[in-house]
Amino acid sequence: MCGIVAYIGYREACPIIIKGLKRLEYRGYDSSGVALVDQSKTLKIYKKSGKVAELESVLLDKNTSAQLGMGHTRWATHGEPNDVNAHPHLSGDGEFAIIHNGIIENYNSLKEMLLKRGHVFKSDTDTEVLIHLIEDVFNNNDIGFEEAVRMSLTQVIGAYAIVIIAAKSPNFLIGARKGSPMVVGIGENEFFIASDATPIVEYTRNVAYLNDGEIAIIKDNQLTVKTIDNIIKTPYIHELEINLESIEKGGYPHFMLKEIYEQPRSVLDSYRGRIHINEGIISMAGINKYDEKFKALERIIIVGCGTSWHAGLVGEYLFEDFARIPVEVEYASEFRYRNPIISEKDFVIAISQSGETADTLAALELAKSKGATIFGVCNVVGSSIPRLTDSGAYTHAGPEIGVASTKAFTAQVTALFVMALSVAQKRGAVSAERLRELLISLESIPEKIEKALQSDEKIKTLAAEYKDARNFLYLGRGYGFPVALEGALKLKEISYIHAEGYPAAEMKHGPIALIDEEMPVVVIATKHSNYEKVVSNIQEVKARKGRIIAIATEGDTDISSMADHVIYIPDCEEALLPLIATVPLQLLSYHIAVMRGCNVDQPRNLAKSVTVE
Repeated sequence: MCGIVAYIGYREACPIIIKGLKRLEYRGYDSSGVALVDQSKTLKIYKKSGKVAELESVLLDKNTSAQLGMGHTRWATHGEPNDVNAHPHLSGDGEFAIIHNGIIENYNSLKEMLLKRGHVFKSDTDTEVLIHLIEDVFNNNDIGFEEAVRMSLTQVIGAYAIVIIAAKSPNFLIGARKGSPMVVGIGENEFFIASDATPIVEYTRNVAYLNDGEIAIIKDNQLTVKTIDNIIKTPYIHELEINLESIEKGGYPHFMLKEIYEQPRSVLDSYRGRIHINEGIISMAGINKYDEKFKALERIIIVGCGTSWHAGLVGEYLFEDFARIPVEVEYASEFRYRNPIISEKDFVIAISQSGETADTLAALELAKSKGATIFGVCNVVGSSIPRLTDSGAYTHAGPEIGVASTKAFTAQVTALFVMALSVAQKRGAVSAERLRELLISLESIPEKIEKALQSDEKIKTLAAEYKDARNFLYLGRGYGFPVALEGALKLKEISYIHAEGYPAAEMKHGPIALIDEEMPVVVIATKHSNYEKVVSNIQEVKARKGRIIAIATEGDTDISSMADHVIYIPDCEEALLPLIATVPLQLLSYHIAVMRGCNVDQPRNLAKSVTVE
């Protein structure tokens, strides 16, 4: 949540910052702003509510010449979105400017202290309190700018990624993080700081990821990293794996549609090199570390939020189905608040596309403190979850820019499928013959997703019929239940239509009261183990005049006599159903949202990475 980007070097800073903010706008788009310091030691601030395009209009007639600058695109926490609350924020004397992602939890007590010391605040934000604190520490101690920042951060409770510049220091840039992501890009005689690598990849592939409690000081063309406790650290330089093409739309009208169509490739990349069908071998280094532990394992706990939680539900079915291990799936946001029973015998899997989800990180830290083995499944190399966990698996979905996750979900499910089979093999819970059948089935999935995508035009026609519906109900059984949940989430995220997913059998325990001729009901009705029961649920809906949209298996002619509309998908192994059945639901949500005039890639009130609690 919130995007930050900063530059210091030999180029003009403002164009780099604006381009970077556009690439980070999926992290927040309530307001945006830039701060620039030129060689005359003049600090210039420009900010505007609305999207980055609004800020660009403000800058058209402004002098933006500077080689040092920073920018911010906001997802509001403290203070409503407006020009005053937009970042950057200034110190009272106008000498320092700050941009911030996160929440300063003790900002009220700090603000009260600063008010008594004569400080005057212009905004409702916690961020302005922090820059006033830095000003206060600087002015009341015989110390430099860098030390004032470090000392101030020792008084802060909460999460932050901050960048600070000073009017009198055109060759000085400071960044710091705790609980919110930050990456430092290292070029030839230039440096970048950003929330993630997307604004940086065009200029350099060499980056250093700051750890919690670290400060990056860039001064006189040198990078120094130290802790808040003033201990010098040696940054580890990573080489970025993403490329510029992967973060562009590539001719698609929206990132979401591009990412839906990328799923055959992202699923393939998520199992490529991990399965060896002829040898009957699964190679996952993160799993292979725990051969003995898995043989005696009594429980797996999966934690995640939103779409990742839905992937975790699929994971529960997979691990219990194949590895015969009991699994609990928890909302990461609730996990640590109910005093969960965790021990060193447990294996905790955290799922997060970004690897920075604040609630998931907090759940992991709790599990780690109890001695559990913690394992991460995420998409972003070098993010916080891979650095915190004992081991893990990257999904290799590539950058996902659309706020509503699509290819991240299917990549996560793919990784969990391979993990479950690997653990099953180690426990002797699956025969060699059955394992080979499952791996062959997985290998066929990219082609089957390609075929499911061919229904796009039909789904578009269907969307036109239902774009004005006020409510949707999604039903599924078994592996179809998490698909129903994910389908409903996609629709409400991007089209703002109320939608709910339910186990089909639970319909009779309440939701059936909602069904009438105005209620579209999407049913996952493929020819698998619960097919006859799902058909019965369809008949119950039809008896109450509900309108059925069925996701059905190719060749099932019976379903067309019951459903108002049928979207056919290729037949597949039941455990792999979520990888295919999810695709038409993503397309349905996408087309409905476009027809309703919604901003598909940047839905209201949402941000891609939820890095605050």
